[in-house]
Amino acid sequence: MVRSRFVACTVAALSLSWFPGVASAESGKGFECRQMAEMPIPATATEWLERSMLAGHCYIFQARAVRISREGVRTLALSHDIRDGVVREVASYLDGPPVVYERHGKIVEGQGVSGDARSIAPSLDAGSIPQYYRLTLGGEERIAGRRSVRLDVEPLDNLRYGHRLWLDTQTGLPLKQVLLDVDGRILETFQMTELVDPSLYDQAVSFATLDSRPEGPWQPGWVPSGYQSVPLPDPSDAPGSALSHRLYSDGLSSFSLFIEPLAGNSPALRPGLHRLGISYAAVRHLPLDGRLMQIVVMGELPPQVLVRVAAELQYQPDAGRTASSSS
Repeated sequence: MVRSRFVACTVAALSLSWFPGVASAESGKGFECRQMAEMPIPATATEWLERSMLAGHCYIFQARAVRISREGVRTLALSHDIRDGVVREVASYLDGPPVVYERHGKIVEGQGVSGDARSIAPSLDAGSIPQYYRLTLGGEERIAGRRSVRLDVEPLDNLRYGHRLWLDTQTGLPLKQVLLDVDGRILETFQMTELVDPSLYDQAVSFATLDSRPEGPWQPGWVPSGYQSVPLPDPSDAPGSALSHRLYSDGLSSFSLFIEPLAGNSPALRPGLHRLGISYAAVRHLPLDGRLMQIVVMGELPPQVLVRVAAELQYQPDAGRTASSSS
């Protein structure tokens, strides 16, 4: 039950950070998807990554896919639709426990992360990604009956995982994705088996902005290089919850930070490291002013990274007062 709560919060955050339902009053800008029809064929690895990011926002399609991990093989039905500039994605598992992930809304301008529906496009700009990953092109292969080009995304340190992508040469959509650990071992494979009638949206997809919120007295003593805080919807969207949630991303991968007080009858996670599929969760309990605080750092990152983020989180009440007075 506790595990499900944190997983649900993380999936919701990943979805909302890409396609939030809440936007500020300044929203309204967007990207004209029809421009993609006139773009030349990408010539470099970075251009192919940018093309994939745009394709993940601009194409309407249905698909079937398989997901292979240490938990076994699952099959999925995928739907990606755009109406009036607003994106709606649905991923439904077709075997095992019935699970459906749905997300919709506008693209967060200049922000975002990789989410569970397996698009790697966190934003519309790949410019900063080569600072932390080496991008190289491989040869062409046939995936789901379509021509694809392989894109290798290799981390330049041991603070993040690597990716191997096969991008559809016609649309730029990722047909196959492999997640690799720091030793190059495969953690998960996600592959389309059928991509049905992808069509380019002929209008603009809308951009939205989320206002940054004061971080309060809890301050990370360390985060991996390249990871920045991503704005999330206002916590008032979840009334009655004492759970504080932050999200950090380097443009391709992300982790969530949860902080909450534990009451006498509150379910608690055991301190230490927990494995949740291909994700890990580092849990720390910290006494504070007569209460016990639970800190959870969760994501698809090397476990030692999550453990260090949790261990070095600091409570600085002066920082909280400063943020409140300046907001």
